[in-house]
Amino acid sequence: MSYTALYRKFRPDTFADVKGQDHIVTTLKNQIRAGRVGHAYLFTGTRGTGKTSVAKIFARTVNCENPTEEGPCGQCRICRAIAAGASMNVIEIDAASNNGVDNIREIVDEVSYSPAEGKYKVYIIDEVHMLSPGAFNALLKTLEEPPSYVIFILATTEVHKLPITILSRCQRYDFKRITIDTITARMQQLTEAEQVQVEEKALRYIAKAADGSMRDALSLLDQCIAFNLGDGLTYDKVLDVLGAVDTEVFSRLLRCVLEQNVLGCVQLLEEIVMQGRELSQFVTDFTWYLRNLMLVQSSDNLEDVIDMSSDNLARLKKEAAMVDLSRIIRYIRIFSELSGQIRYASQKRILVEIALIKLCRPSMETTQDALLERIRDVEDKVENGVTVVPAQYAPDQTGTGAPTTGGGVRPKLQLPQAIPDDVREVVSHWAAIVGSAENPMRIYLKEAIPSLGGDNHLMLVLQDGVASDYFTQHPQNKEQLENLIAGYANKEIEINIQVTGTRQEAEENYFDLRQGIPGVNMEIEEEE
Repeated sequence: MSYTALYRKFRPDTFADVKGQDHIVTTLKNQIRAGRVGHAYLFTGTRGTGKTSVAKIFARTVNCENPTEEGPCGQCRICRAIAAGASMNVIEIDAASNNGVDNIREIVDEVSYSPAEGKYKVYIIDEVHMLSPGAFNALLKTLEEPPSYVIFILATTEVHKLPITILSRCQRYDFKRITIDTITARMQQLTEAEQVQVEEKALRYIAKAADGSMRDALSLLDQCIAFNLGDGLTYDKVLDVLGAVDTEVFSRLLRCVLEQNVLGCVQLLEEIVMQGRELSQFVTDFTWYLRNLMLVQSSDNLEDVIDMSSDNLARLKKEAAMVDLSRIIRYIRIFSELSGQIRYASQKRILVEIALIKLCRPSMETTQDALLERIRDVEDKVENGVTVVPAQYAPDQTGTGAPTTGGGVRPKLQLPQAIPDDVREVVSHWAAIVGSAENPMRIYLKEAIPSLGGDNHLMLVLQDGVASDYFTQHPQNKEQLENLIAGYANKEIEINIQVTGTRQEAEENYFDLRQGIPGVNMEIEEEE
């Protein structure tokens, strides 16, 4: 016998088997018990929430010879015939492929014939929103005043596409997304029945990935069991099958973003790609992780809203204390925009890298939340004792520290009076030094400005970004540059790194020694 998928094998047979739709099940049971069965029902909701299953159970119950409190008996002749698909009392129609006027006219003609057995003829029209306008019009009169023995059950995932004339003739039932706890409990029952060993953490992740759909959850579970056939199903194996990323990676990524460590973010993304993870799923999961951070930041009593264990919740609260709410909202906005772009992108990795750089570099954006974050960064630097030079002041090039004057008119920076001979020697060979460096150092040095610090040491002015991170966060790169310079100066030269916000700020506030030393070659001599 061929294999039957889990979602088909364990399709609900009674109202008691329906999970997560108690408000609908209770109403329908009460109608049947009181003899108040309607003539037209509209079942709407997201996919995999039980619309068709409930319709079939309802159709069997109203025709059952010995109905029980929880639905059909399953033993009588009519129940067996309906279950086998041999009954003429229950007609299922797929409106996606039978959406024309002629198809509906056949139904209109058939309803004039009473059922050969049982009480009702039940028409289940799935994906009813796919019917053409002419088909809807042909159905209107029959839907409004059908024979007493006819019941229509319309099912759709896109109720907004139905004409208002159809909606007004039906009892509407909205199927809710099924909770993660409910889906997890159902999958535990099924795995026990199938004698499959599985971790609860793995089931909860599958339930979360299903996004409220029981059918999607069972399909994913089926896929994971097949991948690990004969072995226990673990959380790590589920991540491998679904191409997902562990939450521990998100914690590491958040710390890199808060440290504005672009290189660390890119390296972490490289690890994710090399592990074969799906980037679209990564973007979705990281957005969900940021959402949980936002909720934890907003309130202390959200255990019922955030679905995770107490240990993970405690860890999430610690991480939420590291970042303010407005910054989290900016992160969510950037990744929400990314999730809409990455679906059809051919270069998904590049889009993710751009988004990560935006997270680390608020200066790349001009939105209000990005500007506020830049202000907070300046305030944090001031609180930590880092000197921030205001825009109206020139840096202390001569030791005077005098502010500029003239109502915002900035005087031209003057050449320092005394330049040490070793600094002068280095600057005179600057083009050759840059040309002999290897990439990416050569690229960063081309944009750098050699200047003189307050202690008469060589100062290298870099724009805030990847170039500054290359030297400030990796001391070995700075040491490599000092060794390169020593080869031209014939002595060790100490370099001070100065970081500025923009190129314009660097040119306005720091004197370029190449412009003040005669005979300096500005052309870069790149080595072959």
